[in-house]
This record gives sequence, structure tokens and C-alpha cells, in this order.
Amino acid sequence: MANPKGDPVLVVGLGRYGSAVALELTRRGTEVLAIDSRPKLVESLAGQLAHVVTADATDPETLQQLNAQDFYRAVVAIGTNVEASVLVTSLLVDLGVDTIWAKAVTPQHGRILSRVGAHHVVFPEHDMGERTAHLVSGRMLDYVEIDENFAMIKTTPARDFVGIPLGESRLRSKFGVTVVAVKSSGEQFTYATAETVLTYDDTITVVGTIDDIERFTNWL
Repeated sequence: MANPKGDPVLVVGLGRYGSAVALELTRRGTEVLAIDSRPKLVESLAGQLAHVVTADATDPETLQQLNAQDFYRAVVAIGTNVEASVLVTSLLVDLGVDTIWAKAVTPQHGRILSRVGAHHVVFPEHDMGERTAHLVSGRMLDYVEIDENFAMIKTTPARDFVGIPLGESRLRSKFGVTVVAVKSSGEQFTYATAETVLTYDDTITVVGTIDDIERFTNWL
């Protein structure tokens, strides 16, 4: 089996989401083959992506000619054209691509992608909207949903938890959440321990169930 960490990634669809994925992978040193059917869009990215081609990825022969079957990982970033999204995902499954991420725009679209073989279904617009709502509504500096009912946030410590060791704050017994890392002003994040003493200038990362996180941030 191929080594996924060192292998290139196939990205199909170069809208806002697909372009962002392809460019970030390239920035991180991962080789990318990017495909889109719109010549002007491909041309606009030619100077930023080493391998970007204009092609119809819904054509199985085209995918084979581009050696899609040799990729360990692929991202299907087609969103608005649901039929094309599902067809490309299905073709990549048939070609034996080991791990496929596929963008969905609705829950029904996501269910279909899963049924045809997508290993990971993502909802970029929904996820970003949910994340923004959490940030707007409270004192959170960042919010990441790790699982269906588990999240991690970045925030600043409340007055009640400043100046005492975390082990004495009873944060977990009060709210069911755990401080896992702390960043002092001008420094990098480091793991939090029971002996960690927070200051007002600190930034902390906190994990817990979504209900407990919301209860905690509402209290903040």
C-alpha cells in the first residue's frame, strides 16, 4: 500500500473551497494535481499550482489518462453541480482511490456521497457558519467541532480561575470542561497541568462536549 503522507493529492473542482485546499496543500509541500473544467479558472491558478489542468473529470477515460487511479488521496470539491460531484466520487471509488474527501452542500447530498463510497464528507459552508455563530455569540476566540458532540475552543480565562492552580479551580467538576493548553503573552502554547496558574493575559484552549462548552462560555 502507498504511503499517504508522502503521496500527491488529486483535487477535483477549483471553486473557493477546492482552490483553498489545493493551494494550502501546495504551501505545505504536498504535490497536487488539480482539475477543473473551466479554462479561465485553471489559467488563473497556473502560476500558483505546479500541476493544474482543464479536463472533464466526469469522463472515466479522462480520469484514467490523468492517472487518477494512482492517487492514494483525492478531494472532490465540486459543490453546486451535485450530479457531477456524485459521479466523480463514484468514478474515483471505482478506480481504487483509497481515501476520498467530498464536499457536500446539503445533508441529502452528503448521504448520497457516503453511499457511493466517499470516505469523508465535509460541509464547508455549514461548518464555517456554525463556527462563526459560536464566535459571534460569546467570548470565544476560536471554535473547532472535533466530533459530533465534542468541541475545542480558544478563549481567555475568567476572573474566578486567575491566580490559582488549575487543579484547585474545580473547572471540570463545575462545567465538565478541561483546560488542555495555555499561552502566555509573547510565548507559545504549552500543555496545561494541575499546577498551571493562569493570568488575565493568558489565552487558553478548552475541550468538552458541545453542551458543556456552551454552558461554560455562557457563564464567561
